[in-house]
Amino acid sequence: MATEEVDPRFADLDAWSMPSAMEAMWEGQLAAVAAVGRALPAITEAANAATEALGDRGRLIYVGAGTSGRVAVQDGAELTPTFAWPQERVHFIIAGGESAFVASVEGAEDDVADAVKQIDAARLSPHDVVIAVAASGTTPFTVTALQQAGMSRAVTIGVANNHGTALLTSAKYPVMVETGPELIAGSTRMKAGTAQKVVLNLISTGIMLRLGRVYRGMMVNMQVTNAKLKRRAEAMVARIAGCSEAQAASALAQTDGDIKMAALVVLGYEVTEAASILANHKGNLRRVFDDLS
Repeated sequence: MATEEVDPRFADLDAWSMPSAMEAMWEGQLAAVAAVGRALPAITEAANAATEALGDRGRLIYVGAGTSGRVAVQDGAELTPTFAWPQERVHFIIAGGESAFVASVEGAEDDVADAVKQIDAARLSPHDVVIAVAASGTTPFTVTALQQAGMSRAVTIGVANNHGTALLTSAKYPVMVETGPELIAGSTRMKAGTAQKVVLNLISTGIMLRLGRVYRGMMVNMQVTNAKLKRRAEAMVARIAGCSEAQAASALAQTDGDIKMAALVVLGYEVTEAASILANHKGNLRRVFDDLS
């Protein structure tokens, strides 16, 4: 597999000067990001299918082991604070369980019985979207989990960095990002891990765009949990509704920090009316304004 090969160009990397080694590693990161471009059609197809399946009750379920698992956890963990994605609608199936979030769990990636157990416990439905990530594309835990998920008719997305591997052939929506040999053979925390993070960013953010959790480049579903985010929310409401930040702050107080409702309150709607309008448009502020214009 390419990610396990020693790249002859970097065989003596440990003997290079630090500036030269840093430049080579930086160039490797740039190449990893560039490699994602060739996978954009597959990434787009996967994001569209995920959006269609999720509706208002489906879950995003991340599967992985080792580095790939931790990259997946990072993406999923950011969905609630950024987009107010309900915590009960994001789930992690990670080799070794939660202890593997911050430490390596020996042998966990080969534990196919645990993969089956975790998938069964998740009680998947066709509304769920399972995103499995493995640089090699052959990790037994991850491949087994994805295959089991497919049997439950969940939408399955596989992200790997090697061609023709079991993870890709088992996924309904395979995403292959060819990052090639690592500068440090097998250290997929480098190029492969960077590419995986970009792919997951694109998929999850694309889903949130289509579900109306972003409006005019703003995180309008953001949870207001501290002073910095309160100021950001006030600025968003002021920009959307064309009002002062003081008016925005008053509206946010009336709507318990709900940015979209607050914008409608500033525009003259009662709180209950604003809530009803948003509900009728599935929370999509752009659709609201399209109908009101």
